[in-house]
Amino acid sequence: MGQVAVRGGRWAVLALAGALAVGGCSSSGSSKTSASGKSWSKEPAMSIDTGKKYTMTIHTDQGDIVIAMDAAKTPHTVNSMNFLASQHFYDGSFCHRLSTTPSLQMLQCGDPTAGATPKRSDGGNGPGYTFQDENLSGATYPDGTVAMANAGANTNGSQFFLVFGDSQLPPSYTPFGTITAGHEILIHVASGGVASPGPDGTGRPTIPVQIKSVTVSPS
Repeated sequence: MGQVAVRGGRWAVLALAGALAVGGCSSSGSSKTSASGKSWSKEPAMSIDTGKKYTMTIHTDQGDIVIAMDAAKTPHTVNSMNFLASQHFYDGSFCHRLSTTPSLQMLQCGDPTAGATPKRSDGGNGPGYTFQDENLSGATYPDGTVAMANAGANTNGSQFFLVFGDSQLPPSYTPFGTITAGHEILIHVASGGVASPGPDGTGRPTIPVQIKSVTVSPS
């Protein structure tokens, strides 16, 4: 059956369940600035060693989530994450979208303007630049996957989603990491459910998740 994308100029995550698509969230291709006012007109220059593996740690108020990243497979994604972490881009932001359906179990984060109080613009902001898709050939999204949210092909920015249960998605979202620690945090957050679900059943998690900081380092 065909896909039905709900995008409206916002970053989308689709879930295939027959013809059902779950969409919306993350920043537009034009990208608004972050809460700190930081925004860049183009993707940062490559500064990582593309032959190395990297560890990204998301320090949240619920605990640390540790992600193994392979720069050889996703050099642009890892480089962008490294750059944004060094700029404290994510510091203080809240994860803004939770899905707990059988076909899509994920927590989405990365809008730097998403605060403690939900607002209509949540999911509509990014770093000002976009970059290309990577690692999509045969991509699947099993439990533990970390992938980029987007608004279509080659529109990656700062938003990403953390998969805590096998999810049915087309190979359209750059998978760039695997959760190696902190999976239980996502299960705990999911257990609280979605606060005020939208038409697609997703929304802010009832148990809030604030990103204190993000660090990236060679493994």
